[in-house]
Amino acid sequence: MLDPIIAFFTRLFEMIGRGIGHFVAWLLWPFIAFRNWLRGRGWFVKIPVFLILIAIVVGYGHFIWIAERWVNWNPDYVARYDLANATVTPGEPMPEGSSTQCAPSAIVQVTRDLIDFNVNENYWVPQHPLSKAGLFGIEWKNTPFLDNKAAFQLGVNQVVRRTTVELVDRLGRVRGTSQINQNLQDARQAMAYIDDAWWLTFTPPFVQPTTAERQREAMRALDGFNTELSNCEGQFDGRTDNLMQFLDRITGDIGSTSDILRQQMEASNLGWFDPRADDRFWFTYGQLYAYYGVLEATQADFRGVYDDRRLSAVWDRTEDQLHASLDMHPFIISNGNESSWIMPSHLATMGFYLLRVRSNLVEMRDILDR
Repeated sequence: MLDPIIAFFTRLFEMIGRGIGHFVAWLLWPFIAFRNWLRGRGWFVKIPVFLILIAIVVGYGHFIWIAERWVNWNPDYVARYDLANATVTPGEPMPEGSSTQCAPSAIVQVTRDLIDFNVNENYWVPQHPLSKAGLFGIEWKNTPFLDNKAAFQLGVNQVVRRTTVELVDRLGRVRGTSQINQNLQDARQAMAYIDDAWWLTFTPPFVQPTTAERQREAMRALDGFNTELSNCEGQFDGRTDNLMQFLDRITGDIGSTSDILRQQMEASNLGWFDPRADDRFWFTYGQLYAYYGVLEATQADFRGVYDDRRLSAVWDRTEDQLHASLDMHPFIISNGNESSWIMPSHLATMGFYLLRVRSNLVEMRDILDR
């Protein structure tokens, strides 16, 4: 009675096994053909081939190591700054110091440390030649692996770029008629450099600064500006309208990212098999990771404005939402239908937190505008 059923499943598993065997044979065929070709060659051919193979293995081993190794990644990194005890406006004399000792900027310090985290504590993945080459010509962002850290770093970098622009244009000068600070200008120009520059290029002069080197220049320039503030030589304009403008820029940046998430959710419903879902998710995560520190630093640098306009309640909600978004780091990113119970939509969840943060920033901006 059970023989037909047993026979059916036997044939089914045989077909599955045969299919797997054909697939493995297809994958191994180029290597077998290459081995057969190499077998009859002399050492004059074999030695260069072996050297090339060793270079490929070492290169991909290094790439996988830097792409999967996250150094000093900590969603609660802001706690080490002790910003709650920062009570002096940047550039103003310290209460316990001498007349030549003033307060540095927390925004500048956090921005500088985010660059350090991206290019010194970690390797800047987008500039790696194998990251640029992709997987047999396919960009890594179109594959389900080895692109998460690069997307996260680009999200952090997006925030650093935005912050350096605002420091040059508004925060690091008095009104619009004072001179632009040269250190901040140097930092902005360095951060505007392309994301994936390696030291060799196919265009003359064939040698160029890497992206990491240019970002280190920006880090040194930000250190120079904070040194000016500490020596009571720099200017930081902590006015209400500057804070409003800064919050406007941040909400616009976050709004753009939410639209990117929406487009990906509409373009695909592949669940765990969407190869673009992971880099979209981790870019957004990196952006919120960096904005968490920058916004905490903004509260410290604009302490007088926050206290005067009673923004503490709104800011506390924003902080809680940032914490909640950074506590979400699933092993596999899914872009399924929002009503699915098998394949959830992590992009929709991240987009929810993103828009919650944005709505609270808009509320803070409205309070400042009253």
